[in-house]
Amino acid sequence: MHMAHRKGMLTLDQLRDKAGTGAVDTVVLAFTDLQGRLQGKRLSAEFFLDEVVENGAEACDYLLAVDVEMNTVDGYESASWERGYGDLRLLPDLSTLRMIPWHEGTALVLADLVRHDGTPVEVSPRRILRRQVERLAERGWRALAGTELEFVVYQDTYEEAWHKGYRELRPANAYNVDYSVLGASRIEPLLRRIRTSMSGAGMYVEASKGECNLGQHEITFRYADAVTTCDQHSIYKTGAKEIAAQEGSSITFMAKPDRREGNSCHIHLSLRDADGTPVLAGDGPYGLSPTGEHFLAGQLAALREFSLLHAPNINSYKRFVAGSFAPTAVEWGADNRTCALRLVGRGNSLRVENRLPGGDVNPYLAVAGLIAAGLDGIERRLPLRDAFGGNAYTSDSEQAPGTLREALELWEASDLAAHAFGEETVRHYAHQARVELRAFDASVTDWELRRGFERL
Repeated sequence: MHMAHRKGMLTLDQLRDKAGTGAVDTVVLAFTDLQGRLQGKRLSAEFFLDEVVENGAEACDYLLAVDVEMNTVDGYESASWERGYGDLRLLPDLSTLRMIPWHEGTALVLADLVRHDGTPVEVSPRRILRRQVERLAERGWRALAGTELEFVVYQDTYEEAWHKGYRELRPANAYNVDYSVLGASRIEPLLRRIRTSMSGAGMYVEASKGECNLGQHEITFRYADAVTTCDQHSIYKTGAKEIAAQEGSSITFMAKPDRREGNSCHIHLSLRDADGTPVLAGDGPYGLSPTGEHFLAGQLAALREFSLLHAPNINSYKRFVAGSFAPTAVEWGADNRTCALRLVGRGNSLRVENRLPGGDVNPYLAVAGLIAAGLDGIERRLPLRDAFGGNAYTSDSEQAPGTLREALELWEASDLAAHAFGEETVRHYAHQARVELRAFDASVTDWELRRGFERL
C-alpha cells in the first residue's frame, strides 16, 4: 500500500479538517540531528497551517553542531559562536505528515533544512541520504531499505534509571527470551501498544519478537524506499521511548548497554529499476547479477572506511564481540550470520544485510554509506570474492575497526568518502567523532574507580 493511503497518514486538507474539528491541535515539526534524534518544535495546528506550511519555521543552527548532551562545542565550520549561531529554516515535507497516536490531538511532519538563501544544509543527515538517492535516480534506480532495531526494556522509569546512575536496573525479562512467545508475553501490553501506535502513524508493522539479552526485543517494519524507511526509523525510535515512558518503563537502543548481547540494527538494502525489476538479482552465482556482484563488492571494500557511519559512538565498538552475532570480520556470506555482510533472499527478495550497525546508528548516514559504497563498486566494476563459508569469527580475515578512534582515522583518510559526500561532510562528521573521543578521554569511568580506588 502506498504511504499516502496508509492509516494515520494525512494530506494537508485532512489536517485542516481535523484542526477545524479540534481533533488535532498540535503539530510536531522535526528533523533528525547528527545523533539520529528528532529535534524540533510543537506548533499549534492553526499556526502551522497559517504560516509554517508555506514559509517553514526557524531553529538554531547549533542543533547540527552539539554533542549528545547538547553542549556547544568549538570546531564546527557550519555553526559557531564566531558565526553567531543563527537560524536554519525547517521546511515541512508534507509527504511525511501523519497522526501520532501516542500523543493526544497531535500530528507530526518531518522537515528538510535550508539556509536563509534557500540552499540545502549539506551536512544534514536527511540531505546526505537524498544526494545518494539522487545518484541512483540518475541511473534509473531506487533503493529499498529495511532497518531492524533491537532494544532493551527496563522496569525502571527513565528518571529512576538516571538517579540510580544506570546501575542495578531491572530488565523486563530475567532470562533469554529469543523467539519465546511466553517470554515476550511478559511485556506484550507495552509491545502491542508500540506496534499499534506505529501502525496508527502510517507504518507497516511486520512483527515483534524476543531477543537474547535480558529484556531485549525487536519490532520490525515492512521495507520501503530508503528515505521513507529512515524517516520511519527516526519516528519509531523516538515514539517507542515516549510510549515506554508513559507506561512507567524505559527502553534503550544503545549499542552495548551491558556485557551481554548488544542492540543491533541490521540494515537490508536492494535496488529496483523504473519498472520495479530487481537490479541486484540475476543468473550468476548466489543469484546475483553482474551489477549485484559489483554492488556487494563495493560495500565490502568500503566497510572499514565507512564504519564511522555505521558505528558512530564510543559504545558502538563494544558490541563487536566474537560469537555474539555482532560482526568482527570484513566478510560476506550467503545467509551466514557470522559475516558483516549477509546475502539473503532470492529473485525479487534478494538483498544485502549489513550487520555492522547497532541500535545507536543514524539511519540516514548508514544507508547513504551503503548506497555510496555500492555505487563505487559498480563504477569501478569491482570483482566479488567468493562467499565466506564457515565461522568468520575464527578467520584470519580483515577486521572491522575496534574503536571509534580507528574508525575516525579511516574515515578522514578515505578518498571515497570525500568523493561521495564532499569534504565539508567528511570534516563535519570527523569533528563529531573527535568531540566524543575528547569527552571520553577526559572522563573517569566506574571501571577505573573499581580497579584503582583502593588497590592502586
